[in-house]
Amino acid sequence: MASKPPVTPAFSLAIDAMGGDAAPEVVLDGLELAAERHPEGRFLLLGDEARVGAALARRKRAARICSVRHAPDTIPGDMKPTAALRIRGSSMRLAIDAVAAGEAAGVVSAGNTGALMALAKIVLKTLPELDRPALAAIGPSARGDVVMLDLGANVQCDARNLVEFAVMGDAFARAVLGLTTPSIGLLNVGSEELKGDDRVRAAAETLRDSHLGANFRGFIEGHDITAGTVDVVVTDGFTGNVALKTGEGALKLMRDLLRQVFTSSVPARLGYLLARPALDRLREWMDPRRYNGAILIGLRGVVVKSHGGTDALGFAHAVDVAMDMVTHGFNESIRDGMAKLATQSRALPV
Repeated sequence: MASKPPVTPAFSLAIDAMGGDAAPEVVLDGLELAAERHPEGRFLLLGDEARVGAALARRKRAARICSVRHAPDTIPGDMKPTAALRIRGSSMRLAIDAVAAGEAAGVVSAGNTGALMALAKIVLKTLPELDRPALAAIGPSARGDVVMLDLGANVQCDARNLVEFAVMGDAFARAVLGLTTPSIGLLNVGSEELKGDDRVRAAAETLRDSHLGANFRGFIEGHDITAGTVDVVVTDGFTGNVALKTGEGALKLMRDLLRQVFTSSVPARLGYLLARPALDRLREWMDPRRYNGAILIGLRGVVVKSHGGTDALGFAHAVDVAMDMVTHGFNESIRDGMAKLATQSRALPV
């Protein structure tokens, strides 16, 4: 009997319309921007039908490409994931259910992070080719954008996990950053081959012999992340989360110091006026809204988490990331990469 052709989802993305600090207004404002960028998209909004429908009617571009489905409940931002799992009628749960049912190719939510990650893992499940999903994000570097994973989904990882993260990071950089040959590095305590523990050395050995070998740059150190030494930084979730929070703190410190310097005296204020064009370019380059959207990759569907306190531009960027992943067949690229690994003479480390 011939196999049935795959079903094309009716919706590009399911949107948790009630997730975030200022939902549904900010969510719909973001979709109004996204509708201009993705007029071919189709979005299913899950939330309070009366509130979402009335707000959507005031946003003509979004209204043309969005449909509303009622969700009677909302998951509070401070609710524990275990409690969120029991609310089956929440806008977040129903959005994820739409992906699991094949109605939508992915989900975007600005709601409770822990709840989204727990629900996505349980409802969508990990791709059969992978051991674990990973949390990834895009950040700035001296050479452009850089992808980093894992950022906290897996505190403890073995060599196999690191190799799989490299495959996922490669696929992500191709789909979202548009890179044809993204370079990959393993975060370590030094760049020499003998540095690090057994798991990172085993992962490096496997990657050198894999189809990613030509683009694998070996070990990198913390300063290489912002230097842009590689396009994809691979690490375990513990180290990745510490590096992420350290980087965020350094950026905040720099902004605070610049504010103090340029407000310290009248000559400093005059200096600010002279330097303002350059500072405006710096502010635009480092605008956190450009990097809004943490991505849980390796699941049977696209899952993007927008920051709960973002504005319309930030939410639209999270939608952009999800649409890029859907349009470029992100999960298919992961499956292809894992299939290539499976054909290698060297088995995946355990």
